[in-house]
Amino acid sequence: MTGTAINPLFRAAYLAKDGDKDVTLVIPWLCLRDQELVYPNKVVFDSPLEHESYVRHWIEERVDFRPSFGIKFYPGKFSTEMRSILPVGDITECIPDEVADIAVLEEPEHLNWREKNGQVIACFLKYANTWVTRIYCHKIIRLSGATQDLPRSVICNVHGVNPKFLEVGKLKLGQLQSGFSKGAYYIGKMVWSKGYRELLDLLSKYQSKLTGLEVDLYGSGEDSDEVRESAKCLSLAVNVHPGRDHADPLFHEYKVFINPSIADVVCTTTAEALAMGKIVICANHPSNEFFKQFPNCRIYNSEEEFVQLSLNALSEQPAPLTDMQRYELSWEAATERFIEAADINPHAPESRAHQTSRASLPAFLRTRRLKQNLEDASVYLHQALSGLEATRCAFGAVPKTLQPDEQLCKDLGLAPPPKRKKLKFKLMT
Repeated sequence: MTGTAINPLFRAAYLAKDGDKDVTLVIPWLCLRDQELVYPNKVVFDSPLEHESYVRHWIEERVDFRPSFGIKFYPGKFSTEMRSILPVGDITECIPDEVADIAVLEEPEHLNWREKNGQVIACFLKYANTWVTRIYCHKIIRLSGATQDLPRSVICNVHGVNPKFLEVGKLKLGQLQSGFSKGAYYIGKMVWSKGYRELLDLLSKYQSKLTGLEVDLYGSGEDSDEVRESAKCLSLAVNVHPGRDHADPLFHEYKVFINPSIADVVCTTTAEALAMGKIVICANHPSNEFFKQFPNCRIYNSEEEFVQLSLNALSEQPAPLTDMQRYELSWEAATERFIEAADINPHAPESRAHQTSRASLPAFLRTRRLKQNLEDASVYLHQALSGLEATRCAFGAVPKTLQPDEQLCKDLGLAPPPKRKKLKFKLMT
């Protein structure tokens, strides 16, 4: 239930909505043991068909049309060290050629490195990302300027919000006279890196100036106990609650959403809060650039400005969203931005006159050909390295994932992995 899983699902549904595109969503299939580690609330699936049914039911409950995209599974393994699902084998083998005109890779570099020598690994990862995306991607869409700058990239927020949040916003618009009955809140995975450190530091430092402010925190995570203990040390009323779905009616009555996090690329909960008609207080950071167009987004540049904006928000009423502002937050608009940003215009093939000899090529064509040759060599090198178990493991792959194991092949209906031939020895004395 993370943005990396949910956003591609909405994107597939809305890309296929008009019926003029053949869209296939490709998602990982995990063995039962890995499912128990990853999926919340003890949800597990006995077969890919059961998993597909769950995915379709989830999206159909949240859109006002019947999605018509296909779903295919690739074999995956969960890495407990990286806390990520990693592919097993060559996942392109799971995708038929007839549905492979355009491949959209959703956050392929989306890994959190939390281990020793993290800075060294992050530096290496930066160059690895650049190398791999240069040789495999025609176009890269960065959701905000908070992401790594990559070759052939443009910055565009191509995410929308769940339509249910826009419905809540319309409902509250019709109830403006009754206003909001609750003050400020924050929701997010309860780990320090998700904004809780910044928020509690600000509240602690300025609690004498923020007298009367009450903040409710909602989230679950590894740092929940520490966050709860830190909140108890404040003289302000800071209440810590378990995580809940942001669409829960419990949140409808809050007027102010405080999000000081600067660790996000584009914060989904900020977009959802704006869609529900709330005042949002967030830092002046590249990840929040898209939200600056909305009058209810209050950006602070300093700690003192955070204090003032928080106090002002409690005494003010949110500005009603216009139809255009509401549309900008929708998945319809996000899909239009995606199609426009993803427009690929490959270079026209060289004419025969330019293919006669290398010496007669203009300088810019010789440079282009040299770059292409280097990229071709890089592709060969990458594929050669990724085809070896030792190098795969050295670069972070789960051991023994060069090919799907027997259970994954059985689940997905793939050809069983070739069995290694036993060596026969004849001892002669």
